[in-house]
Amino acid sequence: MKKLRLLTTLAIVSVIFFAGCKKDEYKATVGVCPLVVSTIPADKAIDVPLNQIVTATFNEKMNPETITQTSYTLEQGATKSASLKSANAAGPVAGTVTYSGLTASFVPASPLVPFTVYTGRVKTSAKDLMNNSLQTDYVWTFTTIPQVVLTSLPIAGGTTTGTGTYAQGSTVTVTATAGTGYGFTNWTENGVIVSTNTSYQLTMAGNKALVANFSTQLTIALSSIPAAGGTTNGGGTFTAGSSVTVTAIPNSGYTFVNWTEGIAIVSTNASYTSPLNANRTLVANFAIGGFSLNVIAVNGTALKNPLLVSYTSGANVQITATPNTGYSFTGWSGDATGSLNPLSVAMNANKNITANFALTGSGFTLSVVANNGSVLKNPNLLSYTSGTSVILTATPNSGFKFTGWSGDGTGSVSPLTVIMNSNKNITANFIADGLPPLSPLAIDLGCAEPFAILAGSTIVSTGPSIITGKVGLFPGTALEGFPPGVINGVTEITTPIAGDAKLCLTSAFNDGMSRSLNAVDLPGQLGGLTYTPGLYSNSSTSGISGTGANAILTLDAQGDANAVFIFKIGSTFTTDSGTSIVLAGNAQAKNIFFVVGTSATLGTNSIFYGNILADQAITLTTGAVLHGRALTRIAAVTLDASSIIIP
Repeated sequence: MKKLRLLTTLAIVSVIFFAGCKKDEYKATVGVCPLVVSTIPADKAIDVPLNQIVTATFNEKMNPETITQTSYTLEQGATKSASLKSANAAGPVAGTVTYSGLTASFVPASPLVPFTVYTGRVKTSAKDLMNNSLQTDYVWTFTTIPQVVLTSLPIAGGTTTGTGTYAQGSTVTVTATAGTGYGFTNWTENGVIVSTNTSYQLTMAGNKALVANFSTQLTIALSSIPAAGGTTNGGGTFTAGSSVTVTAIPNSGYTFVNWTEGIAIVSTNASYTSPLNANRTLVANFAIGGFSLNVIAVNGTALKNPLLVSYTSGANVQITATPNTGYSFTGWSGDATGSLNPLSVAMNANKNITANFALTGSGFTLSVVANNGSVLKNPNLLSYTSGTSVILTATPNSGFKFTGWSGDGTGSVSPLTVIMNSNKNITANFIADGLPPLSPLAIDLGCAEPFAILAGSTIVSTGPSIITGKVGLFPGTALEGFPPGVINGVTEITTPIAGDAKLCLTSAFNDGMSRSLNAVDLPGQLGGLTYTPGLYSNSSTSGISGTGANAILTLDAQGDANAVFIFKIGSTFTTDSGTSIVLAGNAQAKNIFFVVGTSATLGTNSIFYGNILADQAITLTTGAVLHGRALTRIAAVTLDASSIIIP
């Protein structure tokens, strides 16, 4: 029995011996195994301060000589937000390691990186006082608190408040204050406008790098000479480059003379508009003894030049009378007599003058348009009684030939007899005689070429519009109506690519507007006409109107697929409902350019071929189809169930 008890005791001691904690050389040692029982920060902690000292607490005292930068490490992972980049690469974190009591501390050599995952590790080389090792590496992770970084652009433009660290998901308010001579423009993040208010509230979702953008502010100072002469409006502080209007208002007994800047006269109009590119000091000059000129016109208009509230003694004013349709000017009454038009009036007293007009009868009017030629009406009257025959004779200018009549006249016979049974509008059409001018060089769209739409302020669609090609907007941000509209291409909204494309468009627009070699006059009405390759110019307005054959503009490349057509219009370009462009002779839409000085409008259900380069807006009304590009420098592109197909 005693022998059996001895054997049992030896077995228990053997189990204890072999179940002890392992040393580095894996020999068992009797004792408590060392463990990490807690850490600061805790595992999976978030919003950890950037100056955090990282600690690990053990269940027993450890051998300080084994708690080192080798056995206790901290590693930096990836920054979780791309909007705030760190200068520190992912990897081991430099720092010092100390041990006291039951706690090991890691003190980073520099602040931790915001919104970044860190990994703490206590390795098995850490031992207790009995030389027992951790059985496995103890590993935990934590994420640092995100940070808001603010900058001013330009630096001298102003100051910002709100930089710092904030808990993830918290609400933060940042504020921009403009410096002297500057005004706040907007807040941007990664180049994208996020607010136009000086005080911007945001929710923390990772690191935030915001830029407060400022622009130069300029002033207009106004004064009156003499001070009793009148008052001024419109002075103040404005953004550099903006258009500013100032107004001078004379007091009773005074008249406005002019605006001066220094010794220079800048305007003789009481309302003066100019771009503001520098600080300005303007003086409104008034004179004693101004006289008023009141002009009355019924069934017509009477234009005063200059148009002022009052006039100095001895000033000369010209009045031009223009009758409405169906009326004729008959003469002046009141403080003027006779029928001389225009009328010159010497201002030596307050005057009241009436322009008199008389009805020309119950007849019909005949309006005739002729570009690159002339038309003689016989008889030539303001209106005609019903049934009157009027003979129209077309005479081309040198280098042109008459091709036919359009509007309320048809055919190509000249003289043309017109029976007056209604008001009529007739156009005599002329084209260049002989060989057509050489095809001009195409306008180089550069980096704007991939875009079906390029706009400055907004792109708005109503209904199921379809865009085939790239869409760009700069500096505006509003892309509206998609869906239900469909864009079969890439969108570039306020991106550097869109910004570069706008620069290319401006270069192309300026190129088109500067073309003049071999230019042929372009009429205001293109319906019913045929054009061959060349440069055509109209300093005012043009468009396509009419019905049937007169609603069609034909562009004939005469078999040359590379032939170029350039139409340069000084103001607006408008097509009526149901009008169209027809391509002939292998003409290509990509080689057709309409360079429009202000805005272009395509009528309902119209069909259009070519690239429209407009300074202001482009509008496609309901059902309009554009085989080309709608490229506008400043304003909007607007569609209504319309289609654009890039050639």
